[in-house]
Amino acid sequence: MTFSTATDVLRYAAFTSHPDGGNPAGVVLDATRLDEREMLAIAAEVGYSETMFVTARDEERRRFSVRYFSPLAEVAFCGHATVAGSVALAERMGPGGLVFDTAAGEIGIETVRDDRGGVRATLTSVPTRSRPARADEVAEALEALRWAADDLDPALPPHVAFAGNEHLVLAAGSRARLADLDYDFEALAAVMRRYGWTTVHLFWRESEERFHARDPFPVGGVVEDPATGAAAAAFGGYLRTLGTSAASGAIAIRQGEDMGRPSDLLVEVDPDDARVRVTGNAVPIGE
Repeated sequence: MTFSTATDVLRYAAFTSHPDGGNPAGVVLDATRLDEREMLAIAAEVGYSETMFVTARDEERRRFSVRYFSPLAEVAFCGHATVAGSVALAERMGPGGLVFDTAAGEIGIETVRDDRGGVRATLTSVPTRSRPARADEVAEALEALRWAADDLDPALPPHVAFAGNEHLVLAAGSRARLADLDYDFEALAAVMRRYGWTTVHLFWRESEERFHARDPFPVGGVVEDPATGAAAAAFGGYLRTLGTSAASGAIAIRQGEDMGRPSDLLVEVDPDDARVRVTGNAVPIGE
């Protein structure tokens, strides 16, 4: 079944079932005539942390080439825009499997109708990896965050984790520390550009199966993401590398709560597979 192409920007909130929650993403279903400069300009005008552009498609095979742009630059992969774009396509083509060809690699997605009639998407990341962060990387990030070393949870060491993009992963020692985020925007952006990080994934462990997260994104021109699917996938790889008990099944990540845009991400980790599955809903929102 085919769908009508659209040159307008669709707007979806990802990792939520409510338009006032989740992370807003722009979706352009037909960007075949747009060049890189035009896509960046559209993303800047939309102003969301990312806008996804479908640059080529094979509807029969349900395979699409996509690119992602923040207001400042192109990014190799974006999880919440992938969920938003997948739901937009499923609403027009019907639920089922999709494949996105991205700059980070092939991303498989399954879309299904949930019990409330909405559409839920599960993406499977590229193979993840995670390494201990160096002392200088951590020190520079903490200074820009205005955090002290003893603000961190010593049981969960800092890492640089990858699932299409690299993210510095830092565990807050308390929920209060995570809630109190007042960082130096320019300083953190400079540190992230120096080390090639897309976000800094700050998290607090409520339990072995439930985590709270915040993701500063100054390199994209955005103070913070309300939901970050790419970082969630990298975080799943981080837990797998650490060998925690959470890395043997599904974990829930609550994000965006401190921004007033609560988001829920389900992350599934297989100890025998370096890829990570991330699931969430998406719903249309007004402009």
